Amino acid sequence: MSAVQLLLVPLALWALQASLCHGACVEVDSDTDAVVSEGFKLGCISCKMRGEVPAEATVEWSFMPKGESEFTKIYSYEDLMSDIPDERFYERLDWNGSKKTKDLQDGSIYILNVTWNDTGTYRCIFNRTLTFTSYGFHTDVTKIVHLNVVPRLTRGIVSILSEVMMYVTIVGLQVWLVVEMIYCYRKISAQGEEALRESALNNGSKRQIALDSPSTLPL
Repeated sequence: MSAVQLLLVPLALWALQASLCHGACVEVDSDTDAVVSEGFKLGCISCKMRGEVPAEATVEWSFMPKGESEFTKIYSYEDLMSDIPDERFYERLDWNGSKKTKDLQDGSIYILNVTWNDTGTYRCIFNRTLTFTSYGFHTDVTKIVHLNVVPRLTRGIVSILSEVMMYVTIVGLQVWLVVEMIYCYRKISAQGEEALRESALNNGSKRQIALDSPSTLPL
């Protein structure tokens, strides 16, 4: 394990602890480049604005191939059950979202064995009903993913530079922290030595004064 990876371990543990303690939902955009003949996750996350309110949601995915103008329903998930009405995706789509709950916030699906024909626009629709004390409130959220199928995945220069800058920032922060600790230690140590010298001088002065003072003995 490299030094940079060792530095990243505490940050990863902190992020894991935060997610477990607070159960936070974060909306992250889906990746858009899929490699042909491999699997690919179509991401679709819709967080509730009122996390304390119970709710139920369904998810529907539609697909518009490149060059066409209409969407076709390819997948739906409701009551913990999935349905694939489009034969082009039969046995090639798996649910990859929220597990064992009807209160869905992650509606992602996984495409098995990506083909060139999977290039196009995917639409994910969340149909959510929030259950309040005396009424239910219905909302619809739509997410769009423009998928591009490539022969192999290549990293862009922006992605590489971003990762390098992240590592440089982490290492720089660690070095700064060490320098600050050394500076504080030396400052405290110098103050302690100065205090000891002043104390020694004060004690020596007191002893000298005591020796120079005439003794008054009773007759």
